[in-house]
Amino acid sequence: MQSYGYAGPPELAEGTGPATMGTPVASPADFDGWAAGRDPGDLAEPWTYVVDLTGTLRLAARRSEHVACAGGLPVLAAGEVRFERDGGRWTVAEVTNQSTGYRPGPECWPAVAAALDRAGLARPGAFTHVFVFRECPGCAELNVVKDDFYYCAHCDGPLPRDPVRPGGSGR
Repeated sequence: MQSYGYAGPPELAEGTGPATMGTPVASPADFDGWAAGRDPGDLAEPWTYVVDLTGTLRLAARRSEHVACAGGLPVLAAGEVRFERDGGRWTVAEVTNQSTGYRPGPECWPAVAAALDRAGLARPGAFTHVFVFRECPGCAELNVVKDDFYYCAHCDGPLPRDPVRPGGSGR
């Protein structure tokens, strides 16, 4: 599987490491233990997640940086996830690849699906919202591509169709 290295602002990665990593959720028991200590209202909000290089889902509060959740390490996937109860069972209501720090492509879905399956969470068959990230070669600004419009929102320059993956194992 392809990995994604952190490509966001360096100051956000400062001080990251094992102490900042999100809670690992590698089984249904792990998820139940994590959820048991949470307010139900908090669980209805989106959470920051990464899938680490071992394929383990890691969860942190939504306002956490993905790079902190990952301990500064490369990941297989990153984004936001929202849970809900359905008939007494936890399910994934929404899941995205929204991480401007790691900029994972939609092709990271299999890593997310496998991690959610290991955690015992019913899930959708794909991301509920997909984000496409591109850095402008002209002005170096990060863009979220919308409606297949590959032009920079800052300088109107053309954006590359193919992703460039700094710090990851794939291009």
